[in-house]
Amino acid sequence: MSTRVSTRICVVAPSLRILGGQSVQALRLVEHLNRSGDVTVDLLPVNPQLPGPLGWLQRIKYVRTVVTSIAYFASLLANLWRYDVVHAFSASYWSFILAPLPAMLVGRLYGKGVILNYHSGEAEDHLTRSPFAVRAIGLAHAVIVPSEYLVDVFARFGIRATAVFNFVDIEKLPYRKRGALEPRFLANRNLEPMYNVACVLRAFARVQREQPDATMVIAGFGSQRTMLEALVAELNVHGVTFVGRVPSDAMGMLYNDADIYINASDIDNMPLSIMDAFATGVPVVSTNAGGIPYIVRTGETGLLVEREDCDGLASASLRLLSEPALASRITHEARRECLERYRWDVVREQWERLYLSLARS
Repeated sequence: MSTRVSTRICVVAPSLRILGGQSVQALRLVEHLNRSGDVTVDLLPVNPQLPGPLGWLQRIKYVRTVVTSIAYFASLLANLWRYDVVHAFSASYWSFILAPLPAMLVGRLYGKGVILNYHSGEAEDHLTRSPFAVRAIGLAHAVIVPSEYLVDVFARFGIRATAVFNFVDIEKLPYRKRGALEPRFLANRNLEPMYNVACVLRAFARVQREQPDATMVIAGFGSQRTMLEALVAELNVHGVTFVGRVPSDAMGMLYNDADIYINASDIDNMPLSIMDAFATGVPVVSTNAGGIPYIVRTGETGLLVEREDCDGLASASLRLLSEPALASRITHEARRECLERYRWDVVREQWERLYLSLARS
């Protein structure tokens, strides 16, 4: 009797010590693929935790980058030979150099199939500034992106990319059908300049002038926390709660409590937070940054305004509050689209087919 040998995949990505879209999606992918039984998948973190007393080195700025990079490269050399396919998650700029590039190089050294899974909404600027990155991407046997937006961006640089969408854990997210909306807002982006949470607060300030009982929950962490808290005081708004870093398995409660999801990013690709809003029945108001118009069709699955248009975000939010039929229609359509395009059953076959093809070749 022959024993079936499962195809072995190494997903190289940030661990949840760096809480963000890539780490959440990588963990979801590993967990779901291992349940399918057709492939065996392990996660190799790009940010390994040094053992014992060496861990204190990772608390020192600059030293942290050096020692973590050395530990990461050593981990690649020690482990990638065991696998058939190396699946490297990627962001832009220096992160591309420090994380996926070493994984692709070591994968090629060991003769493995190499996938570059590029997630950043900053791709166009990155590739324009770095001809080296354009050439280095050629190390991958397959370039996978989570949106048709990035397919179009990569094509402008002569790179053939294929879209495999991010997916939502529908079963883990509570869906609530909403009638007339209450002015309960949620923003769930890291507190960094590209996500322009300051614009969210300015939009909320205008809403609260017309809806004095409006509340806002801001989930996320980042370098602008202190500035944003000061802006709340400057705008003289109340009912704003900063909840900080929230584990992905606890976000469902925040979506369940919200009636409008608001996003003001200036640079973006395919935000998991918007897809989670689709799944939970929360209507979406957002700027049209990057790849967002590829997943949010204004008037159909959400409402979009131009980037940095804080007044536009406020007007769109007030429109949802005053037009329950519109809110009901777009949340129904958004959830339907989520079920058809962004659930695990839809994307699993694409990943497994790609893995098996690379392993055989």
